[in-house]
Amino acid sequence: MGQSRKPAVDAEAHLGLVRLCANRFRSRGIEYEELYSAGCLGLVKAANAFEPERGVCFSTYAVPVILGEIRRLFRESGAVHIGRRMQELARAAANEAERLRQENGREPSVRQIAQALGVSEAETAEALCASQPVLSLTGSTEDGDAELDVPVPSPENRLQEHIALEQVLELLDARDRKLIELRYGENRTQSDTAALLGMTQVQVSRREKKILLFLRDRLNG
Repeated sequence: MGQSRKPAVDAEAHLGLVRLCANRFRSRGIEYEELYSAGCLGLVKAANAFEPERGVCFSTYAVPVILGEIRRLFRESGAVHIGRRMQELARAAANEAERLRQENGREPSVRQIAQALGVSEAETAEALCASQPVLSLTGSTEDGDAELDVPVPSPENRLQEHIALEQVLELLDARDRKLIELRYGENRTQSDTAALLGMTQVQVSRREKKILLFLRDRLNG
């Protein structure tokens, strides 16, 4: 009886890929824990099927598999899931909108409903949208049977670019990584960065240009 092949990579060591993928689908109707679980399943499948001898980076191979499992979750759910808090807020917003409509004889604004509920306008708008009927992406239109074509931005390209950038950043020494983190991760000025790294502003400016050229060359190569 043959033994099963041992995965070529340690799936647990790449859970960061799952978090990156799951975060791309936040606030789309499914709880993060469910997204993360589906992503973990995709990660395990990718680890079991990965063949390093093909010369492909594991993250490049794994990301589409992880995203595929997360998308499967949306397909199998049949409809968008709305959290309990949002359901309660949606009901309250609908009731308050009706009260204001009866009281003033006109359609209330989002601001009026938000003020009455004591929540932000953004939350109110989201709640009102959540209370609307679900639009089928494959339903028939009034004029015929054509499917409704609703464009949905795909996260693959941005996600893979983000992963590629993280991998290239690992090639920098600790001081250069810190410089880039301060400048672009924390949006600090060159003067602030210089003070934190014990450098002059001119030194930071020159070093930053060299680092960016290095990163650009690696990413484009």
